[in-house]
Amino acid sequence: MKIEQPIDKVAASQNQAASKLPPSMVKNTKKQPLWNQIKENKIAYFMLAPVILGFFVFTIYPNIWVIVLSFTHYNGVNNPQFTGLDNYIRLFTRDPLWWKAVTNTIIFTLGKLLIEIPLALFCAILLNNAKRKGSRFFKSVFFLPNVVSIAIMCTVFSVLLMPVNGYINGLLPSLGMKQIDFVGSSPAAMLTVMGVSIWQNFGLNMILFLAGLQGIPGEVYESAEMDGAVGFTRFFKITLPMLSRMFQVILMLAIIGSLQVFDIQWLLTAGGPSDSTEVMMTYLFKYYFPPSFSQNAIPQMGYGSALGVVASIIIGIVTVIYLYTSKKMDDVY
Repeated sequence: MKIEQPIDKVAASQNQAASKLPPSMVKNTKKQPLWNQIKENKIAYFMLAPVILGFFVFTIYPNIWVIVLSFTHYNGVNNPQFTGLDNYIRLFTRDPLWWKAVTNTIIFTLGKLLIEIPLALFCAILLNNAKRKGSRFFKSVFFLPNVVSIAIMCTVFSVLLMPVNGYINGLLPSLGMKQIDFVGSSPAAMLTVMGVSIWQNFGLNMILFLAGLQGIPGEVYESAEMDGAVGFTRFFKITLPMLSRMFQVILMLAIIGSLQVFDIQWLLTAGGPSDSTEVMMTYLFKYYFPPSFSQNAIPQMGYGSALGVVASIIIGIVTVIYLYTSKKMDDVY
């Protein structure tokens, strides 16, 4: 009884204080109609309106229009002509170059990520110690390619990698090596595009890994050292598990970005030589904006839209599989 009386007094005092508040400050537990909620929060909705409007105008509407165009024959000038599933039948049965582009995209994604992600993590671990000399300098240097314009970057690499007068091929004979056609020969072109893409993107992933590493408490490492966990044991038993959430986010963004790659391939090789670096986005781009020297110089926007829809489905399937696999791994570990 001695304990209950103070509790009753506190509750009574809270009720009295609430009764003295203005009606606008008293929390209404009843569910209000949607229009009343909008009126009460009209300033917030007004500030969100440009973003919501832009989302519908520049994202939802174009996607719906692309899906509609995928069932038509449209050259960008005449009115679209409904053709049903003809574009999709052509895509799945009569266009082997599209599936070669899909294969090249998967090869590019796997080869790039197998080097880029471990390299970014390795550099992040090396630079995680703030007391290490030159750590700030190297962070800036590694992140700089992500800031430079891709057009400028590819122009510089085109000059460096020229087969005859390029700076790199000019150095190879002095090292006793033969000159290499980096962007004009089939095996080397894909490796070159992978290398340029890794050089551009691994700095951003390194910064994200650094953010995750700096979020791990130092006390955890001190306790591990007291228990004798050092070197690789500490990395695999402490660092990697505590970095798993950040690792999953980085890998998901890297996968999606690699599957959507367009600019580096287009600016360095334009999908050549002999379609060896052709990826999904460069291939469908040529149907929207065909080069003047190509055999099909007339735009085929209906077929290009069908390619875009299928490319989006492929990227979505890969993303869902990755998220499902990541969830299963979380359940195991």
